[in-house]
Amino acid sequence: MLEEIKFDYKITEIDLSKGDQFNINFRKISPLSKIPAITDHKNKVSLFQSGAILIYLAELSEKFYDIENRNLINQWLMAQMGDIGPMLGQHHQFHHYNPGKSKFGEERYFNIAKRLYKDLDEHLSTSDFLAGKKYSIADIATFPWISLQIFFRSFRVFLELQLIMWL
Repeated sequence: MLEEIKFDYKITEIDLSKGDQFNINFRKISPLSKIPAITDHKNKVSLFQSGAILIYLAELSEKFYDIENRNLINQWLMAQMGDIGPMLGQHHQFHHYNPGKSKFGEERYFNIAKRLYKDLDEHLSTSDFLAGKKYSIADIATFPWISLQIFFRSFRVFLELQLIMWL
C-alpha cells in the first residue's frame, strides 16, 4: 500500500524467529505481538492489523477508498480479514506446511479454500474488482492470499478464469 500511494517509509525488521515481536517497544505498537504494524511519525499514530493500517493509509492518501463505495469496500475488506485470510491461512498450514498431520484439518480447509475460490471467481465474473469498478484496499488486502496459490501445486485446482484475470 505504501508503494501504491507513494509515501516514504522505513522498514524496521522484526525477526519472528528470535521473538522480536514480544519486545516491549514493539508491543507498544502492536499489543498482540503481531505484524504488520506501522508508526506514522509525522502524525504520531501507531497502528496494528492489516485492515486498520489499510483504512488509515487510504484515508490519509485519499486513494483506493472511495467514499461513495466505502460500505462495499469495507464489506470485502472484512471478508478478507475474517474469512478469506484466516481460512486460506489454515488451508496453507494443514495442506502445504504440515501435510499428513491431520486428515480432518487437511480435508476441512481444502474444501473451505475450494469454496472460497469458487465464490470469489463467481463474484469477479460480474465485477471488475472485489468492491465494484475500482481497485480498492479490499483488493490490496486479498491479493496476497490469492496469489499464494501460484506457489502451491493446488494452484490449478482452485484458480478459475475470473480469479486469474483479477490477479
